[in-house]
Amino acid sequence: AGVGVVATQSFTNKSFGLRGLALLKSGKSAQQALDELLANDEGRDVRQVAILDNQGRVATHTGKKCVDMAGHQQGSQFSVQANMMLSEKVWPAMAKAYDQNARLPLAERVLAALDAAQAVGGDIRGRQSAALLVVRGQATEGPWVDRLVDLRVDDSAAPLPELHRLLNLARAYDHMNAGDLAVEKNDMPKAIQEYQAAEKMFPQNLEMKYWHAITLANKQQVPAALALLKPIFQQEPNWRVLTERLPKVGLLTVSPAELKQILALK
Repeated sequence: AGVGVVATQSFTNKSFGLRGLALLKSGKSAQQALDELLANDEGRDVRQVAILDNQGRVATHTGKKCVDMAGHQQGSQFSVQANMMLSEKVWPAMAKAYDQNARLPLAERVLAALDAAQAVGGDIRGRQSAALLVVRGQATEGPWVDRLVDLRVDDSAAPLPELHRLLNLARAYDHMNAGDLAVEKNDMPKAIQEYQAAEKMFPQNLEMKYWHAITLANKQQVPAALALLKPIFQQEPNWRVLTERLPKVGLLTVSPAELKQILALK
């Protein structure tokens, strides 16, 4: 975060990631960092590397011995690169999709580029894995919040649909976390709003439904909470057990009679 990004592929030199970021952090531009990495690399002809610095400058290298089809294309503050592709249409399709989806959040915009790559043939070897990493443009004092999206699918027959699913799930849990924060601050209307947003994105997720229900109960909307909790308890009885434990720590503030009513759900 606040430094830049290094993507290294083809015959990968894993050290390029940390070394490249260290060069950027020391004040080198993307091109200077790339030149320094390649200068002492005997395998430069089989490497493919892209670097973006925190000023939006891009430097990319596709070695002359990368396996066809291989190439890259740069644009405004981005680079797309590919090797061992079915055709030379892949990286131009990625660049076009990235440009055309500027309205989207960055993670979704990158996924659009990957979808475009697959749509024109993708990797000649087929499909197996996909990953997505997004960090803040400016580092904060809390590095644990600087990594905004960090998802990976290591082995799947359909990695991009799975990556889409995981990103949607992550977005839903962003709402869940915001709801938890609202509960912490005793802002129940905000908590309900956030839990509802999460539940709408993933209606089959029991936890999202559950905390929405508990928040309704805490807001003296017990009948509405009961309607949500009944199918949850039927599908997974352990949620009933958890409910018994919440009053002790102040997360469920209903009366004893209301608690008995909740726990009696069949």
